[in-house]
Amino acid sequence: MKLISSAHVRVLLSFKRFASLYLEQMTVVMHSDSNANERGASNEIIGSRLQGAVCDSGQGIKSWIREILKQDLAFKHIKVIFPTAPTRPYTPMNGALSSVWFDRYKISIQSPEHLESMDSMCQVLTSLINEEVNMGITKNRILLGGFSMGGAMAMHLAYRYHKDVAGVFALSSFLNNGSILYKALKEAKSSLPELFQCHGVADELVLHKWGEETNNLLKSLGVSSSFHSFPNLYHELNLPELEQLRSWILQKLPEEPTGAQ
Repeated sequence: MKLISSAHVRVLLSFKRFASLYLEQMTVVMHSDSNANERGASNEIIGSRLQGAVCDSGQGIKSWIREILKQDLAFKHIKVIFPTAPTRPYTPMNGALSSVWFDRYKISIQSPEHLESMDSMCQVLTSLINEEVNMGITKNRILLGGFSMGGAMAMHLAYRYHKDVAGVFALSSFLNNGSILYKALKEAKSSLPELFQCHGVADELVLHKWGEETNNLLKSLGVSSSFHSFPNLYHELNLPELEQLRSWILQKLPEEPTGAQ
């Protein structure tokens, strides 16, 4: 499959607003695995989804990241999983079948959440996390994160169901005003995972101010977070953003000393 260049994506976002809907997807689960090399699974990519025009498979997102980084997003001691979103009717695309984590009534911070689809997907992804835990990975060695809708999905997973993970990252993402997640945090009694959030200032689909408002609200509710803005970046990824993400991942999941359990 042919990848569209970043410059072309910017053109789509600027002049064909509907096309920017195709950039609405990616959730990543990754964990530190001290036995990864022994099992030959140091950088396992299990599916992926970054919607539509850019890529539509695990190899697609892997190629897109490789194109930006000039290497894979890979770590000797970390297993990376890119789950695939299911196909469902997506309201912002007039009900067309799309691979999305959950439905939206509208792509707007003011819109209510589509809780039914969101909650069912949290349960599906919880099963994936539990599979890793059953294989011996402790929750405090797991990161959850994603791009766009995938970042919102990761925040719901972490702050509603898995508050004991190591951290969360959300790239070009937002939470709706009045999100059920905010209510869950008001009732939280345990410590919360750290949030690493990035957003392009020029984003025309998920506005930069939506990401910033989300970050400020989460901070006010006790989440330790950082928010990184990238001038001239649309609804996409770029090299400085991925480099900062890589550094944060290694900070949260450092390689354990040889022989550590």
